[in-house]
Amino acid sequence: MVTHSSWTERRSESYERLAFLGDSVLGLAVTAHLYPVLEADQFGAGELSKVRAQVVSGRSCAAVAERLDLPRALAAAAPTGMEHVGRALAGVEHVISDAIEGVIGACFVTYGFEDTAEAVIEAFAPEIEAALSQPLDFKSALQERLARDGRNVVYEVTSSTGPPHAPTFRVEARVGGETLGRGQGRSKKEAEQIAAREALEELAE
Repeated sequence: MVTHSSWTERRSESYERLAFLGDSVLGLAVTAHLYPVLEADQFGAGELSKVRAQVVSGRSCAAVAERLDLPRALAAAAPTGMEHVGRALAGVEHVISDAIEGVIGACFVTYGFEDTAEAVIEAFAPEIEAALSQPLDFKSALQERLARDGRNVVYEVTSSTGPPHAPTFRVEARVGGETLGRGQGRSKKEAEQIAAREALEELAE
């Protein structure tokens, strides 16, 4: 469950596929939890997307992994002779973030959605509370991160589909001509926030 891809010749034996599954399970579990408890007048689709994006971000996943002592388990799973690599990987945010998604994926395969979703909401309760009480502005956070290196981000709408009353926008966050994040939303602002979040996670790798 916590086998890193660099530790096996067969990537299928690592947690990558489970992490891919766990990412979707996490997103659905959080959405299913938030949708009925947040007032529709105050939390439209755009606000729900922002809250969910904050809850399931790489930073949040890493925080949950830390609380569950997953870095220690990851380091302990390193093959003989690679213990130093295991300890190093256990300190990398995106690695332990992927690992917790792998755990979620494994739980889904073993226990099904309902039990896994219940455990996810319990584990991510502090992140859900923080997202509701102290929502992050991913665009501002990204600009602050880039400002350290004297760089700026440009958001470009790459497409707009659907009927005029319910369009779907796709946006790319570009830095120095390179696309670091992509987002899709019912408004340009929503799509930009999602693209900014993805760019932040890309920069953290």
